[in-house]
Amino acid sequence: MSKRKISVVITARPSYSRIKTALKAIKNHPDLELQLIVAASALLDRYGSAVNYIKKDGFEIAAKVFNVLEGENLTAAAKTTGIGILELSTVFDNLAPDIVVTIADRFETMATAISASFMNIPLAHVQGGEVTGNIDEKVRHSITKLSDYHFVASQSAYERVIRLGEDPESVFNTGCPSIDLAAEVKASPAFDFDIYQKYGGVGAFPDLSEGYWVVMQHPVTTEVTSSRKQIEETLFALMESNQPVLWFWPNVDAGADGTSTGIRAFREKYKLDKFHFFKNMEPNDFLRLLVNSKGLIGNSSVGIRECAFLGVPVVNIGTRQNARDRGQNVIDVDYDRIAIAAALQKHQTIERPDPSYVYGGGDAGEKIADLLASLPLKFHKTIQY
Repeated sequence: MSKRKISVVITARPSYSRIKTALKAIKNHPDLELQLIVAASALLDRYGSAVNYIKKDGFEIAAKVFNVLEGENLTAAAKTTGIGILELSTVFDNLAPDIVVTIADRFETMATAISASFMNIPLAHVQGGEVTGNIDEKVRHSITKLSDYHFVASQSAYERVIRLGEDPESVFNTGCPSIDLAAEVKASPAFDFDIYQKYGGVGAFPDLSEGYWVVMQHPVTTEVTSSRKQIEETLFALMESNQPVLWFWPNVDAGADGTSTGIRAFREKYKLDKFHFFKNMEPNDFLRLLVNSKGLIGNSSVGIRECAFLGVPVVNIGTRQNARDRGQNVIDVDYDRIAIAAALQKHQTIERPDPSYVYGGGDAGEKIADLLASLPLKFHKTIQY
């Protein structure tokens, strides 16, 4: 019997950590053939060249899709998605996969879902059914309706996908593959490398021996005109805290130009002698950095997922993660320097939070690979309304 061909499309830096363990399990499965497609900002140096880490981890890339239109605004996002449909349709036609896998909720993933579903290729969606209240939620639920299989990360997501009218026999609570990586790091958390030497970056070189904060704050696509003001509030709060800060560059989302401009202008105006800025980092190193930190600040879903599992304190800013399941590690605040500073202080005066297993226990990758090997191939819906 020939192996099933599984095309997995990675479009951005965070998507790789969200699917890495599933990629490994697919690659090693005796009944599956991995066809890895790397696209969009995952290929671009300015967003951390995730493709380099993918290659370093030993994955062979079947196709690359360059589809990012410069601009980092709403029009560029729409056009980037359109180019992605054109290019991915050609790739799928050449590779002839049995199943296409799309990840999470970034805007570029719509191209994967539309291309596969329009070509009658069975589509599997990882991390559907969650809610956040911005454009990601529209993308996520749209992909759910285009998908044939649903590998969700939590019980509430499982129930929500079924409420959206999907066949319960096609919905599986596998947990989140990113938790698999967190479980590896939890078992071996030592932060034993020179981060500045290994990853470069720009800025000062603060002493991390007495603790540090990690910042990852992205623009909110429904609040693009406010992105610069929002990032400035975080910058002021961290500068005034006078503590070491390791800051990661934002994703390629609409509004990222405002976020990036805000950071650059702030660096020129103020002496940030305890700030260092990075583009990207290997997933396991990033998680080790987090587990040994004072906590994460910003609006990344890593604060909601991996940090919950690892018991890392989080100051979650703004609306980007609205309504997502969360553990006891999160303090939610608005885009306000006083509120952010108060949350930092609170985290430093209370006990470190207990781990939460809302997004699984560390075996999602193997579960996903086994399902991809055994599920009946289909590209039609069983109506559940």
